[in-house]
This record gives sequence, C-alpha cells and structure tokens, in this order.
Amino acid sequence: MTHFTLYLAAILYGLCSLAMLGYGLKAYYVVWIFARKAKSVRWLARLRERRFRKRIDEGRVEFPVVTTQIPIYNELNVAERVMRAVAAMDYPIDRHEIQVLDDSNDETADLVDSVAAELKGRGHWIDVVRRSDRSGYKAGALKAGMKLASGEFIAIFDADFVPPIDFLWRCLAQFEDRPRRCLVQARWGHLNRNESMLTKAVALGIDGHFVIEQPARSWNGLFLNFNGTAGLWRREAIEDAGSWRAVTLTEDLELSYRAQLRGWEIFLLDDLVVPAEIPSSYEAFKSQQFRWAKGSIQTAKLLLPRVLKERLPFGVKLHSIFHLTQYSMHLCMLAVSILSIPLLIMLSQISGGIGYWWLLGFIPLLAATIGPSQLYIASQIAQGRSIKKPLVMLPRLMLIGFGICLSNTTAVVQALRGVDSPFVRTPKKGSKPSKAYSVRGNIIPWLETAMGFYTLVSLLLAVLLAKFFLAPYLLLYALGFLTVGISSLRERRQASLP
Repeated sequence: MTHFTLYLAAILYGLCSLAMLGYGLKAYYVVWIFARKAKSVRWLARLRERRFRKRIDEGRVEFPVVTTQIPIYNELNVAERVMRAVAAMDYPIDRHEIQVLDDSNDETADLVDSVAAELKGRGHWIDVVRRSDRSGYKAGALKAGMKLASGEFIAIFDADFVPPIDFLWRCLAQFEDRPRRCLVQARWGHLNRNESMLTKAVALGIDGHFVIEQPARSWNGLFLNFNGTAGLWRREAIEDAGSWRAVTLTEDLELSYRAQLRGWEIFLLDDLVVPAEIPSSYEAFKSQQFRWAKGSIQTAKLLLPRVLKERLPFGVKLHSIFHLTQYSMHLCMLAVSILSIPLLIMLSQISGGIGYWWLLGFIPLLAATIGPSQLYIASQIAQGRSIKKPLVMLPRLMLIGFGICLSNTTAVVQALRGVDSPFVRTPKKGSKPSKAYSVRGNIIPWLETAMGFYTLVSLLLAVLLAKFFLAPYLLLYALGFLTVGISSLRERRQASLP
C-alpha cells in the first residue's frame, strides 16, 4: 500500500472511531437525564393512577371506547394467547372493541376465526378484519383497521405480547389533564429471558432501551418513538399526523416523529410491563434488527431534514440526529474492523513508536464500549435487580453487537441507496410451538464468518507488531463475527435436517 492509501485508511478509521465515541458519550448523557427525572415523574404517574383508580371504584369514570388492534400474519404459535389476553383486560366489555387484523395465509386464519367466535359468544366486542392483499404490510393493516374502528383510543399489540389485565385503565390514567399527549408506551418484558444465552443477552439490551433510553427521552422533552406494540394511542393524534404510512420498514417510528412534529407528546410508563417473546435464534434476531436498522435510516432520510428545519430546541434536534441515525454506528464498526490491517501497517512504519496514533484506536473504542455497557448495568439497577448475572451477560451482548454489524450495515446501505425490501415479520415460537417458522436465508452468515477470520488475522498482526492497545477490540470483533456467523449457519443446518 502507498503512504497516501495508508494515511487515508487511518483518517477513515479515526473518523469512524470518533463517531463511535459520540454515540458512546451519548449513553452517559442518557443515563444522567434519566436519573435526574425518574423520582419526580414516577411519583406524578402513580398519583394519576391512584386518582383514576379511585374514580373508577366510586363509579365516576366515563370510560371512552377503546379499540385494541392485533395485527397478525401467520402467527399460529401465539395468536390465540394474545387474543385471550386482550379479551381478559379489565375494561367494560361494551366499551372495548377488539380488532384482529389478520393477513394470514396459513392455518392461523382458522385458529383466529375459532377463537374470535368463542369470545364473541361470551359477549366480547370482537371482529376479524381481513384484506384482499397485504399491501403496506403492518402499516396497511393498521390503517385499514382504523377506518372500521370505533375507539377514541387505539391500543396495539403484536402477536407475541401478553398485556396485563390492568393495561388499559393504567394507560388512560396518564392521559388525564394532558390534552396533547398522543401515546402512552409501556415497557417490554420478556417471556423467554432464560431460554438461552442469546435471549439472556438480548433481554439485557432491550432493558437498556426500555428502562433507561426511552424514559430518559420521554421525561426530558426529547423525541422518542412508539415501539410498534404495547402502547395506547389517542386516535385524534394518529389522524392529525396523517395516519399510518408504509413508506419505511418502521412505520411506528415514522408516525411517532410526524406526531411529535405536530406538537404531540409521548409518555413512557416505565413500570407498566408487557411481556413478549425475544427472538430465540440468531437468524430471527438479525432479521428483526435488519428491519429496525433499515427503517430507522429510511425515517432519518425522510424526516430528519424536517426536524432540523423546525423551531425546536437545539437539544431536541441533536438528540434526534443520534436517535434516528443510531444504526449507522454499525457501519462505523464494520469500517473499523476492515481498516484495522491498513492502520496496523501504517503504525508499523511510523518512526519513533506509535506516538499519538494510539488515540485513533484506543480511547474512542474504549468510550464506545463502556458507554453502552454502563447503560445496560444502570437498567438493571433501576429495576432493583442484581447486577451479577447482567455483568456475566455483558460480554455476550457485546459479541452479538459486534457480530451483527455486517448484517445491519447491509440494512443501512440499502436504506441510503433507496433499495426497497418487504416487511419480514420475526418468527415466534410461543410457549407450545405447533409450527416452525423460519427466516429466508442469505449469504450474510458466510460473510460474517469470513470477517471473523479476517479480524483474527488483524489480531495476529497486532500482536506481532506489538500494537497491543488494539488487540482487545480485534478479539471482540473476531469472536463476535464468528459467534454470530457460525451460530447462524448451524441453525440453518439444523432446520434443514428431517
């Protein structure tokens, strides 16, 4: 390599490392703004609930009509469970409309019809809504259901969620005296946290998002997103924002930003927990992350220019940039892993030792690693959980994060290039799986495995050249790529066996 090429690679490496540093520092800030508001916001939320519950007990509440929508597509393993859980919620039966938005083309349709008929026979207000085609995917189903819905408020649950009995009235309590509150979002819990090492690690990552990040945004006036499920919307806000649109793969994020740009606010009720199923395979998890990554960048392209033009506080704009582009960090992570060998070659040619060049690799990567880690630990402390097991799971979560950066980078690049792709729902197993759903395979696991060996070569080179400050991160990359790639290939092989 020429000196120019080596220095160019080093500059790109440094820029990517600095970008990762920015996202790492953001994690520290999020934990701080969460901690400063947690006590007061929770106290007020509980006060609203007590007042609302007292009015219910005294018969002084005029219950609004609520429509609960359950979008389903080939969810044989979990469809019945969510329908029965929704029907069991504590709310006047004649004021609670249940819509099963069923786009299924397998045995799920017969199951949905059977359960719906049973619940209707017991007096529930329930309808199954089917479309002639699946245009717009989940967004299209929600929009079609809205046209038939009677509710002033709209609750939404994906098929693998199991809402608690008090979900509706607890959410409604948080709309009291808040006319511009458009959505109350509940926190995701985990039905299968302890199923495997993968689910334990992913649960830790989800906790970081729902226990710390989302409340911090909500409670400090920053823009946040509806997470697609386990939330109660004010119907007026959905209509005012322009309703559901299938212009990105994350219709929930896109609608949330449009609503907030119209002056509506979202509230995260962090102690209302709705348990759900964590993807139990690497292929399913990567498919879910691919959709979220691509949809986030699509939304950033679509709405970030509008956010920056609006008269909003600087902090809101800055955080929106980080929020909408957060998956671009995976592009930086992949670039850092690829550029490690050119950087090492360049460092070996610098006379007089490595000088200040070690800053390129060590400090930014250190901050980018520790920042999210302290957020995940904070999420366990905030729940009153022991941090012993989460500390053990942190390395696993880090490996998964490094390992999926190739798949998520593909999603980011596709979004930037405007490449369309269908909405692929994440396969669900349920508590008693009766049908095996899988994700369509691609070449990504082979490339992940190849990247694992590439970074092993980088690690060996770093040791030979005595550039030990890069060795820990190259080891994480190598183990991450190999863990995710080989595990995905093993899952495919097992799925193909008779």
